[in-house]
Amino acid sequence: MVKSLKALIAAAVVAVAPISAQAGDQKMVEEVLVILSSDSPQTQGMAMVLSNTMAQQGSKVNVLLCDKAGDLALKSYEAPALKPKDVTPGQMLRGLMKQGGVANVCALYLPNSDYSKNDLIEGVGVATPPEMAGQMLNPAMRTFTF
Repeated sequence: MVKSLKALIAAAVVAVAPISAQAGDQKMVEEVLVILSSDSPQTQGMAMVLSNTMAQQGSKVNVLLCDKAGDLALKSYEAPALKPKDVTPGQMLRGLMKQGGVANVCALYLPNSDYSKNDLIEGVGVATPPEMAGQMLNPAMRTFTF
């Protein structure tokens, strides 16, 4: 009986150890990559809300804008404001950049549109495949896609 009680206690300690280690060892992700390619205003808005929130919580946020989401980086960008804050995804992107976020359009965006680098808001770059692949493969960086 004592052996089985000891075995039961040992099993309980082993079972609970990962849970307590996870609770105590949770570290903030220092840098994230958000890949946004959706043309849906609400999806774009949610990606920007979460990106801004991650930046406010201390993470460095890198945003890659692909396909129609690249339009958020245009000087001429216009869209209806989203509730409840009455801001557009483009305005949220600009706010993220003011917090130190980095934004790039994907390498295919400009060559496959009627726009040039001069049409992008100040501070938005054009991503290169090696740079983006490096970020995606970096085990210290978490990647989110929208």
